[in-house]
This record gives sequence, structure tokens and C-alpha cells, in this order.
Amino acid sequence: MSKNTDTALSQLPVAVIGSGPVGLAAAAHLLERGLTPIIFEAGDSPAAAVNAWGHIRLFSPWQYDVDAAARRLLEGTGWQEPDADTLPTGAELLELYLRPLAAVPSMSGALHLNSEVVAVTREGLDKTRTGGRENTPFLLRIRDESGSVSEHRVRAIIDASGTWNNPNPLGQAGLPAAGEAEAYAAGFITVPLPDVAGRERARFAGRHVLVVGAGHSAANSLLALGELAEQEPDTRISWAIRRSSAASVYGGGDLDGLPARGALGSRLRALVEEGRIELHTSFTITGFKAADSLTVVGSTPSGETQLDVDLLVPATGFRPSLDMLREIRLDLDPAVEAPRQLGPLIDPEFHSCGTVEPHGARLLAHPEKDFYIVGMKSYGRAPTFLMATGYEQVRSIAAALAGDQEAADKVELVLPETGVCSTDLGGSCDTDASCGTDSAAEEASCCGTPEPYTAAEPEAASSCCGTAPEPEPAASSCCSAPEPAFLGIPTGLAHGRSAREES
Repeated sequence: MSKNTDTALSQLPVAVIGSGPVGLAAAAHLLERGLTPIIFEAGDSPAAAVNAWGHIRLFSPWQYDVDAAARRLLEGTGWQEPDADTLPTGAELLELYLRPLAAVPSMSGALHLNSEVVAVTREGLDKTRTGGRENTPFLLRIRDESGSVSEHRVRAIIDASGTWNNPNPLGQAGLPAAGEAEAYAAGFITVPLPDVAGRERARFAGRHVLVVGAGHSAANSLLALGELAEQEPDTRISWAIRRSSAASVYGGGDLDGLPARGALGSRLRALVEEGRIELHTSFTITGFKAADSLTVVGSTPSGETQLDVDLLVPATGFRPSLDMLREIRLDLDPAVEAPRQLGPLIDPEFHSCGTVEPHGARLLAHPEKDFYIVGMKSYGRAPTFLMATGYEQVRSIAAALAGDQEAADKVELVLPETGVCSTDLGGSCDTDASCGTDSAAEEASCCGTPEPYTAAEPEAASSCCGTAPEPEPAASSCCSAPEPAFLGIPTGLAHGRSAREES
């Protein structure tokens, strides 16, 4: 390609797909590097997906939720940063951080709302063509709210489109169950994390609701339904999980490596033991029958079982949608559908969010030069992503695109010893009424300021006091009393499905 064309390519903008926390952070780092971002958001407002779960409290406090380049961009506007140790809700993240960030003139001028990216390719070249590929602009096909299609030429692409709109199917072995599409179409299956106690209250009050899943999302929905049932006694709650026990959802120290007395788990366990939630273990959904209500057909050790419910809340996680990337040369891990070099580091068989090494442009690279998938989508099917991880991803990528490979390669991630991948939604104490607040805003990391963890450092198993933990008396803690309790994974502690199977 001629020098003149090379120069023209370098003058094109860098596309950022998605305006969530990581997408906006990517744009902030590009601006700081003197590059021109163009941001495409499918929704009608910045971070539209965050608005969908605005009622949910995050697992990490503000100090890990604000990107460094975004902070520097906001500081010139008179923005007031929230208290570092409080845990925001999604709505607070939007109002106090993401919307002010999107409104900064250099950011708002780059942001295109109602702009869904439907395809990505190289201009004039499909996936099979190799010659001149690296020096050819990318081409993005964009569909607006009216259905009109336009195309944009860019020099590089950062895909931060997330996974929110692509939940995992409810059937076994990664496949939809028979009748699942029809149950969705009939309105019997809700969105993940519905606002049970708020804007969708009338839909759930007095109904029989089944929650399916065994993670934090399921626990959040079950607790919200429990509160609703206290006010609306006709509300009935069922919970179905594939596991033979809900112990890993409750927490419980040695059972799965989770810190003891996680209040979210404690409250959930109490609701089950009191009979307010009907728990169905070893339950694998095999089909749905939609009529006046929804019949959920399941396979159990005792044989086939049917549950008749009014609504089903899916909490089985998400997976990336790769349809728009059909003409891009990707190299994905065959198990988790993350970039191949990243896949083994985040495999949920062996890792939690606290055991993933910091990583940047090199580990996120694909055969398609200057194309990157970041944020939750970069983790594919692994549920261990942290916003702070995404911020470090895009800092490194912006440096690489600016030609500063040294900065791109120097990746580090500062995490607390516990809690950044967890939340205590019900307060720290199981029995003491003085700390029975429903707010997690007062919770902070167990041992104060953490040390940076860089990619060059060996990973060591740790507790909030350093090396491998020793059993402590129940009344004591290595930190000041009262001991913060989290339903989460200590940083550096090996955890995953394999750890549960070995316990």
C-alpha cells in the first residue's frame, strides 16, 4: 500500500463499540493518547445496559469503578468523585459517573446513540482475503433506530459491546430446552435481574415465580422476591439449580473457599430453611409448555418433574454474541470463547475474578491487527470479569494503538485482598441488629490499601493478612472488628468448578 494511503489510514478514528463503563474508559484513554474515538451505542442513552440493572448494587466500591483516564477527563468539569469506599448501585454508577463522563464535550461529540453495529469487516476484503489486509481500513455497518444502514471507515476497533443482551439458554449442555423460544415469546421468561421490588413490582406480586441459576444474580433476585413476599403474602418463590447443593451460593468458608458469614448467602439460606423459598436441587430443565401458565419440565435423580409457574427469572449467565464479527479473523479459546491467550487465565473451572492475572493488548490480540474485544465480552462465557480489569485492558490497548508498546506491555491491576468481586447486600452481621443494614455502601476491603499486582509477579495464595490462611477462632479476625463479610472470593485463592468438585 502506498505511503499516502498509510497516512490516510492513521488519520481515521478508532471505533469503540458500546458506551458502558469499559467502552467509555476506552474512549477516554484514546483521547488522552491523542487518538480520535468514535463510539457506537445501540441504546438510546449512554450505558443503556447499565440502566437495565440500575437497581442492583455493584460488587466493588467506587475506588475500583472509576477509570483513571476518565477521572482525569472529568476533573476539568468540576465533577465530584463519590466516596471511594461505598458500593454504588447501577443507577448511581450511571448518574454519578457514566452520564457525566459521556457529557464531557470531547466524549459527547464522539458518541453515536441508537447506532447498532451489525457487521464488521475490512474495506473491500472478506475474511478469506489476506493481501494488504493489515493496511486496509475497517468497515463498520451501522443500523439506526429507523432501520437505515450506514457504513463507517476506521483504523482500529475496540469491541466493548458486552454480553447483556445474550443470556445463556436454560436447557442442558449449553442448548435451549424444547419450547424455550416459545416461552420467551409468550412473556413467561423475564429479563435477567428484573426490578422485582421497583418498576416491575406489579408483574411479580402475588405470582408463583421460579428463579433458575446458582450465582450472585440468582441470589439477588431471590432476596428481592423474598422482600416482596413479605409485603405480598400470595407471592410464591421457587428456586431450581442443577447442583445437588446450594452451599456454594450461601458461602461457608471451607466448603468452597468463600469467606464466612457472607450476609447475602446467610439471608438466602434463612429464606430456604424457613420454607419461604422452595428449593429444587439436581434439577435440569428439559422442556417448557406454555399455556395459561408455564410448565417447566425437569430431569431429577428421582425422574421427570414438572413445575407450574407464572414467571421464570433466568440467572444462568451470559455468552458473547459473535455474529457481527463473522468477517473478522478471530482466535478464540475453544472452551470459554475468549481470546485464546486469555482463555486459560479465566477458565471458570479453575479461576474466580480474584485469581485472574492483569492483562492487556498482547493477550487480547487477534490475528486481525488492531482489532480487540474488551470488557465482559472479552471473557466469553467466563463469569469472572471485573470492571477494574476492563479499565486496565483498554489502557494497554490505547497505548498500543498510539505506538507506545512499552506502556502497553506494563500491565498491573490493584485489587483488595477480598471483596472486589463480591458484595455484602445485607450487612456484615448475621444476628446483630445493630449492623443489619440492607446497604452495602459501608462495606470496604478487609485490609485497607492493597499492593499493586503486576503481570511479572508470581501469583500467591493469600488471605487478608498475607500468605496461606490459618484457621482463626470464630470471634476473631486478622483485621479490625467488626469483620467485613463478603460473599466473594479472596484475591489469589484458587477457586472454580474444579475446586467445588474436590471439596
